[in-house]
Amino acid sequence: MFSYFIDFILGLSIGIIAGLFGIGGGFLIVPALTLIGLPIHLAIGTSLACITMSSFTSAFTHLREGRVLLKVAALKELFSVPAAVFGAYLTIFINEDLLRIIFSVMLIYLAYELIRASREKCTPEVSSINYRNVPIVGIFAGFISGLLGISGGILNVPLFHTMIGVPVRYAIGTSSVAIFFTALAGAYEHYRLGQVSLGTALLLAPGLMMGAYIGAKLAHRIQPEKLKLGFAGILILIAIRMII
Repeated sequence: MFSYFIDFILGLSIGIIAGLFGIGGGFLIVPALTLIGLPIHLAIGTSLACITMSSFTSAFTHLREGRVLLKVAALKELFSVPAAVFGAYLTIFINEDLLRIIFSVMLIYLAYELIRASREKCTPEVSSINYRNVPIVGIFAGFISGLLGISGGILNVPLFHTMIGVPVRYAIGTSSVAIFFTALAGAYEHYRLGQVSLGTALLLAPGLMMGAYIGAKLAHRIQPEKLKLGFAGILILIAIRMII
């Protein structure tokens, strides 16, 4: 019983962060699963299965709040889905230590992006969207999603904001919708390769889905920029733990 409670609290905590920032939570799920003993390849595939469930809840909540740009999400996913499948396929050719290094470097880069973004003044509403850069974001985020099991969501928000011109609150909502499809594609490929622990995913699912709902609601009531510095610190700590 106690282990089920721990799984719920873990899922709830990750889900809140995921819903709040419009990310899948894979950057937290993967290290957590490796800490409980899952091999990195299995942790990545299981992470994407978890993200598929939690992102559905988060996306639905953001849609109800009216903070989703469906055209951006749809165009991005046209390029992200095949890139995610390709990234997932490549994991069978990359050893575990190299995957950990790639994952850690990516987290440090994302921490830098969050620190830089926290210093920028946000535009509250949509003005001009650069649709020409959407395919670039889609390919890059999708490939990283399949390769590292992070759903691509952790890349969506900063890239939507800096490369496409989407205001932060809309970037969070749009990312939540987009990552559902990216994670679903990546999770399917990992499942086909036998790299998903369905039992683990189902244990984390209730907490993840409830947390994603709470986080998505909070995202529209506080300013995410104020949380980014602390969030960047968490990313750096996880990156160091993954290397060690």
